Amino acid sequence: MEARANHRQNAILDKLRRSGGSMRIHALAQALDVTEETVRRNLKTLAKDGLVERMHGGVRITGDTAEADFNARYRENPVAKQKIAKHVAEMLPDDVSLFLDVGSTTAHIADALRDHQRLLVVTNSVYVAFRLATRNNNRVFMAGGELRGHDGGAFGADAMEFAANFNTDYAVLSSAGINAKGYFLFDLEEARFSRLIMQQAEKCIMAADSSKFGRVAPIDIGHPSRVDYLVCDQAPPDDVASVARTDWNTDIQIAK
Repeated sequence: MEARANHRQNAILDKLRRSGGSMRIHALAQALDVTEETVRRNLKTLAKDGLVERMHGGVRITGDTAEADFNARYRENPVAKQKIAKHVAEMLPDDVSLFLDVGSTTAHIADALRDHQRLLVVTNSVYVAFRLATRNNNRVFMAGGELRGHDGGAFGADAMEFAANFNTDYAVLSSAGINAKGYFLFDLEEARFSRLIMQQAEKCIMAADSSKFGRVAPIDIGHPSRVDYLVCDQAPPDDVASVARTDWNTDIQIAK
């Protein structure tokens, strides 16, 4: 399964998100060090996919694709995320090894794991590392590199190389959008990291609240059959539930 946006288009989406959701064409071209024609050509594809909306002399990211920063996302749908976090924590025993990604739902899961004992945690999230380190004889390994300002996550070649050293019992991931084609994110670096930890873990848990169903995001995070458990607060739409059970062989669990 291929990403629905190429590298240049993903860079445009990233610049738009970091600039508050909208930019002038010439400013985008300067920021990306490309021609305005290159920007317009890629925007045409993004607009066709419903990811951006063209304005006179500029462009803005559509509401469904604009992802807020970490603190805002952490506060979105807190009751649903806390239910999911409690359910996932109950799935995980003490003395287990796991990857935890940089998603806001995963941050709630880190909160729910604070009473677990002797966890071995590999993460690229400074929030997860802070919540689980120095307690209950846990061992926490934090991927290196520059921490991003909007989510406290470490990405890039150094983070990937570091994570590749570990093989864990579980990977716990989050997604920005879920539909019958699979699981999607807004950011290419996040998707690459998710693909890696899915390969390095014995079992994969996707944790996502119901707002993610049907939401459009441009980058897929690998074949959905790699996800063993989908934990959500409400039952998925029929098309997602059907393909998850029959094609992906994924166990859907509804948090109560």
